[in-house]
Amino acid sequence: MYVSACAPKAAPAVAGAAKHPDFMFPVAPDGTPPALASLLQSGWRYLQLDDLRSAERDFGTALKQQAAFYPADAALGYAALARRNPKDALTSFDRALQADAGYVPGLVGRGQAYLELDRDMDALASFEAALARDASLTDLQGRVDVLRFRAAQALLARATAAAEAGRLDEAQVAYQQAIAASPESAFLYRELAAVEHKAGRRAEALAHYRKATELDPGDARSHAAIGGILDSEDDVVGALAEYDRARLLDPAEVPDGVMADLRSRAELAKLPAQYRAIPQAPSMTRADIAALVGIRLERVVASATPRQMIITDVRGQWALGWINAVVGAGIMDTQANYQFDPAGRVRRGDLALIVARIIALVATDMPDVAEKWQSARVEVSDVASTHLSYPAVSTAVAAGVMPLKGGAFDLLRGVTGAEAIEIMGRLERIARR
Repeated sequence: MYVSACAPKAAPAVAGAAKHPDFMFPVAPDGTPPALASLLQSGWRYLQLDDLRSAERDFGTALKQQAAFYPADAALGYAALARRNPKDALTSFDRALQADAGYVPGLVGRGQAYLELDRDMDALASFEAALARDASLTDLQGRVDVLRFRAAQALLARATAAAEAGRLDEAQVAYQQAIAASPESAFLYRELAAVEHKAGRRAEALAHYRKATELDPGDARSHAAIGGILDSEDDVVGALAEYDRARLLDPAEVPDGVMADLRSRAELAKLPAQYRAIPQAPSMTRADIAALVGIRLERVVASATPRQMIITDVRGQWALGWINAVVGAGIMDTQANYQFDPAGRVRRGDLALIVARIIALVATDMPDVAEKWQSARVEVSDVASTHLSYPAVSTAVAAGVMPLKGGAFDLLRGVTGAEAIEIMGRLERIARR
């Protein structure tokens, strides 16, 4: 309550049209002496008649009688506004609000003074504080909405310019201020997130992209950006889900190549840790090679006529399924005692034989080219043409799968994981052809 029985709640009546109808009558608090209430009312009548000297005289007299009578300070603030003197008005409103920080007429008047001084953000804050105290001020709500829009537009322009100039900290502050003025605007959160991501603040960017999609579930760009951040953090499953959402909303938002790569990595994530470690392996085992062939060349393996097999040493092996597949396809062999030797190290000569057998399997789809490779007689400085491994080496070299280095093949050198993956990639390209 701001008035008592001795102080009217409404502004006093004025003969004729009020000159300043947008000014809010500074109601007096409970217990105000009748003499002070009377001076406040008479001064307000003079103000609305534009007799500013008489108005200021009555308001000043009230303050002389009681210096702490803050409604008179607020009234003087409105009189200063009527004189087009917003700086003095602000001083008066501030004095009133020092006495009562929640005094609504003071908050509204201060907001009007700020507007006259082109301090829109300060005006907005003062008007919002008044609305928080009195939600019935519907006319003030419309003014607040306009100010929020104007503030958001100005801050957006400033933030955009700062971001384009690479002033990321400045852009971040401006976007945060724009959001404060327009908290339901999804695109502001998205633009703020983009600036934070560019500045390397991924956690903050992720949170704001998620807020953007919460406010606008149809924001394909934010879903794609979330996918990108999760992808960079090796959350393949989460990234794939966000990319899928983005593509449902806008297929052009995430390129096909990105999706294909991510799906491939998602499948890779399901594979055993031993397989995922192959790229960094300093040497390859027979189990490693069997898994690599079985996964990367699955269709080629499946196209082979199955053969009977007995393997006695692979129970519990991580690559058991792929070992059975490649042995059954005739791409790899067991030893005379039916052992596969899964831990045995693979040398380049061993891999050349596997490559030659894979080329033989794809020969039915490309007989002319395969025949040319198989019948080639490549000169290899360290493998004689009479060597048992020469036919396989020559085929692997002629097909471009295992090139020579300085004319030598290096038959007995072990194969690294990176090298094996490169060789499988070449075989994949041949198989696709």
